[in-house]
Amino acid sequence: MLGYFRVAHFGKEGLFCHRSPCVMNPSRHSVNGVIFPRCSGILLHVTSLPGGHGIGDLGSSAYEFVDFLAESGQKIWQVLPLSPTGYGDSPYQCFSAFAGNPLLIDLRALREQGLLSLQDLTNVPDLHEERVEYGCVIDCKHGLIRKAAHTFLADGAPTDRGAFDIFCQNNTDWLDDYALFMACKAVYKDAVWVNWDPGIRHRRTAALMEWQQRLSSETEVHKFAQFEFFRQWEKLKTRCSRCGIRIMGDIPIYVAHDSADVWAHPELFRLDEQDRPTAVAGVPPDYFSATGQLWGNPLYRWDVSAASGHRWWINRCRASLKLFDLVRLDHFRGFQAHWEVPASASTAAGGKWVKGPGAEFFHALQAELKELPFVAENLGVITPEVEALRQQFGFPGMSLLQFAFGNDPQGPTFRPHNYSRELAAYTGGHDNDTTVGWWTSSGVGESTRSAEDIRKERDFTRAYLGFQTEPVNWVFIRTVLASVAAIAIIPLQDVLGLGSEARMNLPGTVTGNWKWRYKPKALTKEVSEQLRRLTLLYDR
Repeated sequence: MLGYFRVAHFGKEGLFCHRSPCVMNPSRHSVNGVIFPRCSGILLHVTSLPGGHGIGDLGSSAYEFVDFLAESGQKIWQVLPLSPTGYGDSPYQCFSAFAGNPLLIDLRALREQGLLSLQDLTNVPDLHEERVEYGCVIDCKHGLIRKAAHTFLADGAPTDRGAFDIFCQNNTDWLDDYALFMACKAVYKDAVWVNWDPGIRHRRTAALMEWQQRLSSETEVHKFAQFEFFRQWEKLKTRCSRCGIRIMGDIPIYVAHDSADVWAHPELFRLDEQDRPTAVAGVPPDYFSATGQLWGNPLYRWDVSAASGHRWWINRCRASLKLFDLVRLDHFRGFQAHWEVPASASTAAGGKWVKGPGAEFFHALQAELKELPFVAENLGVITPEVEALRQQFGFPGMSLLQFAFGNDPQGPTFRPHNYSRELAAYTGGHDNDTTVGWWTSSGVGESTRSAEDIRKERDFTRAYLGFQTEPVNWVFIRTVLASVAAIAIIPLQDVLGLGSEARMNLPGTVTGNWKWRYKPKALTKEVSEQLRRLTLLYDR
């Protein structure tokens, strides 16, 4: 079986490409006959870019960041899910698995198209420059996007209107449902769809036709927002490609209950007669929480999915692979076995492991999509069965250096001397504190570690990495870049040496997350040169 590194080309030889056997080169490694070079990149969600109107967007700051990546010798830009966020503003709880987040649309591009005026952009309220205040941003941007949509739909250029019509036709399998879902939510003042009137809630034919006609102008607004998001994203992706940068996206394994996906395809999910989940997703007690993490997402009816040939999943993965060059497959272990929690439970502690679809699922994806450019997020409670599934399909796993030094029984697997080459090595991830924050904060109350655990962890970290006064973030960066792992990814917070104030997410909490943004002048020449020196030193 061929591995996954064939579809995303980089330069003449490809970032991941299939080649004939060749003389062993330490800067290249083969997974199931597929050869790819050592490389490194940066993890930064689009919302964390500076500029824009209260939130990072697809405008000039995104292009400046791409230039920084290229100047620093990086080959990958990893982002979090780009879908429209719902509960808690989390990119892992979205209104659609297919749609793009309208909040990421660059409003200046709409002005350049004549869809907004200069006054529209100058009259916006003052928005925080270093943190995303989602309520204010939503009010501001949604109103301006709606105005731009009305201008476009009434008087858009013929070529643009033609492109819009083609976009709608090519994406009708998800776009129509999404646009109607969002328009209906507005009518019901954002109520969860299970509280809608029975006709539209159950998607009865007569009700669908009535609501589609009644809300036709509103659905067109949502379709325009999607058209503009994907048009701006494609331009940015093209710029990345020209600079030798490939984008790693993220497919969350679960979708939100309050989403167009569950509303349009309830048969795929474990719901009761009132369309509420009978069991929900989570993980057992772990590093982050002594009672586990209760995510609350509805679980899949894998038997129903299999009966359709996993058609919804195939469409979902195909859509993601149009957006991204490679994809982090979130919570990979859930495809082998997932943690099932009763819907009535208040914590995840009382859940149980239930077998997932396993190899049959990935065979179905592979038969349709051919190549699966996935990096498997295999963190947490990982069993030999999970690793066997990952290795069967040649998906590189992940390793976080922050997990290497504590008393967790799996700690040794995260230590660089135990790395394999088919691995994406990180200093930390979006659910972790920054490396500086992890090193300097007490940590008590933020994880299951005690004060004594933390002291021992720090002593062992110093001994293992052999450092005393050097900045811990650069010690960590050097370590993952120097490792044998084929891919090394560094959160931008670690490149900038930021503390806990720059943390992106604290698992188990539902407010105050996903807000961090870096300052406009943070990407200095000195930072770029230091990162580039290490990148070149370690053949990345």
